[in-house]
Amino acid sequence: MALIKVENLKKHYPVRRGLLRSVVGQVRAVDGIDIAIEPGQCFSLVGESGCGKTTAGRTILKLERPTEGRVLYDGRDITALPSRQMRPLRRHMQIIFQDPYGSLDPRFTVDRIIGEGISIFQPELNRSARQDRVRELLGTVGLPADSFRRYPHEFSGGQRQRIGIARAIALNPRFIVCDEPVSALDVSVQAQIINLLQDLQREMGLSYMFIAHDLAVVKHISDHVAVMYLGRIVESAPKEELFADPRHPYTLALLSAVPVPDPAIRRERIILRGGVPSPVNPPSGCPFHPRCNVRGEACSVSMPGLLETSPGHWVRCHKVAQA
Repeated sequence: MALIKVENLKKHYPVRRGLLRSVVGQVRAVDGIDIAIEPGQCFSLVGESGCGKTTAGRTILKLERPTEGRVLYDGRDITALPSRQMRPLRRHMQIIFQDPYGSLDPRFTVDRIIGEGISIFQPELNRSARQDRVRELLGTVGLPADSFRRYPHEFSGGQRQRIGIARAIALNPRFIVCDEPVSALDVSVQAQIINLLQDLQREMGLSYMFIAHDLAVVKHISDHVAVMYLGRIVESAPKEELFADPRHPYTLALLSAVPVPDPAIRRERIILRGGVPSPVNPPSGCPFHPRCNVRGEACSVSMPGLLETSPGHWVRCHKVAQA
């Protein structure tokens, strides 16, 4: 059974204008996605900035209230749970934020940042036991145990992200949303953080939802990859199959932009015209059709459904369906 199952999840934000702040439209940040994340799996969600990846992750964790759809954790529907019933589940569902500079309170010491959740969910631990746990977590993420009295400004970006990871694993969660955890870091530091996340996944049996726009990083860490465009998943497949046999024109364009380290290999670059349309007023039919170089008449008229082209490989494209 899937640890996390998402069914037709939508998150729309009202657009208000005028003196009376009347609702004149909706920002369709997430517009109907289906996801299943197995225990111990790293499920990656990729796409351009503004496609709804972060909103999807936050809505799955119920940091945002879903507009429509269901989120099931270990078979239990948590979509409509009130805060009191949701609170015990919080320790099992954590998040690592994108910005290691903005996600840590500069007024708190590392001891308080990491130990806050421990204090809330394990009140039986005294101060000494909690500090021992914080020192243990610092060692787990590769930081000196004696740094627990320091403040965030005394650390580098990579070290701050390690503190964020220690905070996320402090309560032994089962599921972690990694919201572009390496995008703000240097390339050399990115590799260290990715390796740390993989080690923790193996040691703790964690399930990840890894949100990213860098396909090279995604290829290294993922088990399954879903490509998102304008609030919808347009292609989803096991990692090896998606990189070996991409089907959707948008996925092909994203992969064509990934640098190839071998200069002898030349890859044709697919240039997309224009930018991502506004989620307030999405195009009719397939949302990708204004930028697609293989679009047909049906693409601007009707939304294509998800088609399973091979076991576990789903594509939302009229051209693929007609092939």
